[in-house]
Amino acid sequence: MIVFDLKCGRAHIFEAWFGSSADYDDQRARGLIECPICGDQAIGKAVMAPRIGGKSSDGDEAPVPVASAPPPEMKALMAKMADLQSKMLEGSEWVGRRFADEARAIHLGETGHRTIHGEATPAEATALKEEGVELMPLPFPVIPPDQSH
Repeated sequence: MIVFDLKCGRAHIFEAWFGSSADYDDQRARGLIECPICGDQAIGKAVMAPRIGGKSSDGDEAPVPVASAPPPEMKALMAKMADLQSKMLEGSEWVGRRFADEARAIHLGETGHRTIHGEATPAEATALKEEGVELMPLPFPVIPPDQSH
């Protein structure tokens, strides 16, 4: 596995994991990577700090931690963001993979206005944005109601 800091065209920086550098190149070429903040698909690698390994007593490279546990302030911020997402989704209807069709029907006035959430491919999300449908990616994954315990 390899981790890259990525940057979208709007300068949002986020982290993503890939099986290899070639996997990143392939997914980027196929438009499968998008900014989790704004949905932009103009993605490139951001400047990253190099990994500088130390030496262990037996002459092999000693492992260097890539990241440590988040500070308490970061944990509190993430918990607050998760709570805000939960509150935002209260009263929202889970439509699953029908998201693009349902959002388009609401936008066109074919069905009554309601708040929905679900799943869409990057291509579907891009098409909806181009049609003027208001949508946004959620910062945290949502467990479908039929899969929650």
